[in-house]
Formats: sequence, structure tokens, C-alpha cells
Amino acid sequence: MNRLNFVTFKPFSLIRYALVASISIASMTSFAQSIVMASTTSTEQSGLFAHLLPAFKAASGVDVKVVALGTGQALDMARRGDADVVFVHDQEAEDKFVADGFGIKRLPVMYNDFVLIGPAADPLKLKGNDIVEAFKKLSAGNGNFVSRGDKSGTHAAELRHWNTAALADKKGSGYKECGCGMGPALNIAASSGAYVLADRGTWLNFKNRADLTILVEGDKRLFNQYGVMGVNPAKHGHVKVADAQKFVDWIISAPGQAVIAGYKIGGEQLFFPNAGK
Repeated sequence: MNRLNFVTFKPFSLIRYALVASISIASMTSFAQSIVMASTTSTEQSGLFAHLLPAFKAASGVDVKVVALGTGQALDMARRGDADVVFVHDQEAEDKFVADGFGIKRLPVMYNDFVLIGPAADPLKLKGNDIVEAFKKLSAGNGNFVSRGDKSGTHAAELRHWNTAALADKKGSGYKECGCGMGPALNIAASSGAYVLADRGTWLNFKNRADLTILVEGDKRLFNQYGVMGVNPAKHGHVKVADAQKFVDWIISAPGQAVIAGYKIGGEQLFFPNAGK
């Protein structure tokens, strides 16, 4: 009888131990600090986050899960309460996000610039430092142009330039929207010999250039500012406010700004920190 009891008891004990251990591991995993950040394809595809986020994790212990979208889609994601923090680059849209009560406070983080990319032969002779004149030539020449068409910060900047040129409805027959991220848009331009507006960071990290080159740069209207903000818990009570604020505080701090400044490709700095300015 005793032997029978011993044999039946041991497997039960092992099973119970395994269950307790698995529950403990699951509990530890569920309590691990992590936040979801809605951000842009430019910050992701430029390689910035691969450089930046390990430094933040080391400083804070918080993991950041990035969902890279166009700025408009990233803000929509945060409006639904599916993100804890937003890191994007369309100040007008960001200010509205805060004014509508979805963001706690928008803070500037860094900047770079947009550049007009096109085939080295430059058939429409767009090369220069005036983006509006370049768009006028694109329209007049029905030039092949790949638009993100995805409500991203880059797309919003592009539309501003068409509006400034008074050509919002006269972009030319070569104008095509891909509804895609920056990397895919550059791939389409490379394979078709088209022009495309890109952020400099993604361009510098882009490998499949074919014969594409920078044609228009240096126009102050090509300035590209990035901002960060936590999602307002008054709209979505489940957001991880404390950990999101840790990221906001770190990215605008001297150590966070130094990490941004230190990200370079081929010796060229991709983003320029300007928190508090």
C-alpha cells in the first residue's frame, strides 16, 4: 500500500511543481516592464531605433515595442489606445492630437531634413535647392513621381509643397501613390527611375539605390522636426503612463540626446537633437 501511494504521489507532485513553475514564469513575463510606441517608418527604417532603444533599456529597464507606421496611422493607433507613447514628425497633426486630449504634451526631440531623390540623369532638370520650383517642373513635365500616399509625415510634407506651388490638383500624369512606407517607396523609385521625396535618414540607410541620387536639398522648407508625447490616460486608462514617461524623459535628457547625436552612417549624422529648443 505504501509503495502504491509513493508511486501515484510522485507524478502528481511533479505535475504540480511544473504547473507552479510555469505560472511563476508567466507571471514574471506579464510583469516585465514594456511599452508600445507608435512611430514612423523613417525612425525605424533609418536604423535609429536599433541604435537608440538598447541604450534606453539599459538606462531604464523598460522594453519598447515599436509599431512603425506613417505618422497619421501612428496617431490613429494612439487615439484608439493601442500605444503608450507616440514618436512622429508632423507637428500640425501632433498639436491637434494634444488639443483633442489624446496626448499629454508634445515635446520636440530631434530634426533632420527631407530631400528630393531622383535619377542621376535628372531628365526634368530638378537639381537645386528650391523644392517648390522642382515640383512645378514635375507637374509641367508630367514627371514620374512616387508619393507615399499614406498620411505619413513625409506625405504631409509633400502635400504642403504641392499646395505652395498651387498645384494640388495638377501633379502631372506621372504622379503615382503607393500607399507604402519610405523604404518601399524608394524601392519603387529605384526600379522605375522615378522621383521621390524622402527623409534623409532613411535615404542614408537605403542600400538599393540603383542610379538614384539627391537632387534637391538645402531648402528651409525641407526641415523635418520630430516630436514625442505620452498617450493621455484620461482617454485610455490602461496606458502605461509611468513607463511611457520614462521614455519621454530619457529621450529629451542629455544622455538620450547624446545617443541620437551619436547615430551615424558612413560618418554622416542622421538626426540632430534639439529637445528644449
